[in-house]
Amino acid sequence: MATELRRLPFVQLDVFTSQRLEGNSVAVFTDGRGLSDEEMQALAREMNLSETTFVLPRDSSIERERGVRVRIFTVQEELPFAGHPTLGTAFQLRGSTGAREIALDLNVGKVPIQFEEKPGQPVFGEMTQVDPKFGERHDREAVVRACGFRDGDIDPSLPIETISTGMPFTVVPMRGLEIIRNLHLDMKGADEYLRRSGGKFFYFVSRETVDPTARLHARMIFYNGEDPATGSAAGCAAAWMVAHGVAKPEERVLIEQGLEMKRPSRIFVRASRKDDRVVNVRVGGNVVEVLNGEVSF
Repeated sequence: MATELRRLPFVQLDVFTSQRLEGNSVAVFTDGRGLSDEEMQALAREMNLSETTFVLPRDSSIERERGVRVRIFTVQEELPFAGHPTLGTAFQLRGSTGAREIALDLNVGKVPIQFEEKPGQPVFGEMTQVDPKFGERHDREAVVRACGFRDGDIDPSLPIETISTGMPFTVVPMRGLEIIRNLHLDMKGADEYLRRSGGKFFYFVSRETVDPTARLHARMIFYNGEDPATGSAAGCAAAWMVAHGVAKPEERVLIEQGLEMKRPSRIFVRASRKDDRVVNVRVGGNVVEVLNGEVSF
């Protein structure tokens, strides 16, 4: 007798854009109850996006207190936190309810997402990330050697620094737009350096941008590919900008990413200062649905 197939509905969204077929895609499985860890990982590989999320509905009283339980997977592993899957999943859960806030219960903890609606503009969502932890500052020549760069590629006026708002990224300021757009990264050397120094990935940024209204141009190379928008790294960059005077406290600034992949993304970030600490990191943008369907297995 044939085994009955399981059918799981999902929605695919483009995040950090208001234009379909741009930004960073995420697949959201709207009810992942009953799936094993191995099945979630296999489904993420099948979707073959930078991340796939699984919503695990539970009693409404628990969700009001702790948030909606969500797990995030790349094609290789589960992540404690990632930015564009968090924002995209929150938009999907909000739907047409008009809710002002959705909170997700992620492996890193509770992450609230606030929504803004203005006449004639697409809905804007903004997540509040975990307060930043500033880690190691790195020797410029060591990073140049590890990444296979040339002397002078890295901007000497700003520090290379590992920061985490739920996921540790090493922010590397490049000297200009031409250098960052023609980036050739030694993946093996970069991975070995990151394993030794405690960063998950490098986040390369330049203060010279394509869009004159943007504060940073950014790229994130990982898993032998490139990410069109990295909301978790953008949160680290927001903290880094405020700490080092690239952005003022509470100033909402634009990070452009994904242009080299022809998936332009617009990530809006801001952070606060309290005494001598950077706190209240927020990362936001728009989200559009591009397809929906179901997976049978």
